[in-house]
Amino acid sequence: MKNKEKSEVGAQALAKNIRMSATKVRRIIDRIQGCSYEEAPVSPEFMPHKACYPVSKLVLSAAANASTNLGLSKSNLFISEARVDNSTYLKRFRPRAQGRGYPIRKPTCQITIKLNSRLTRERNKG
Repeated sequence: MKNKEKSEVGAQALAKNIRMSATKVRRIIDRIQGCSYEEAPVSPEFMPHKACYPVSKLVLSAAANASTNLGLSKSNLFISEARVDNSTYLKRFRPRAQGRGYPIRKPTCQITIKLNSRLTRERNKG
């Protein structure tokens, strides 16, 4: 089992401090997880969410990392893991009645996308 994990070849891209809620980004991530590289950047373009743009840019970045750093062909890539984690909050204050301050927490998230090659996955099976 340990040998299988070591033999997998893949690339990843990470986006930190994206100014969006993690639950809103997970709507997009759940749709593209497991898709091939050809489908992944295209499908968010037809969704009416703000989170589609950074997710599609991150998929393109992960594919560029795979082809540049590891020499993998983009046609064989698929999204093996897509994860969204909560990050820190931007803390702001809104003025309220009688001189009080009301806290506003603006959420940020961290998106991780990992791409693997289909050829390495087939070799591990056989």
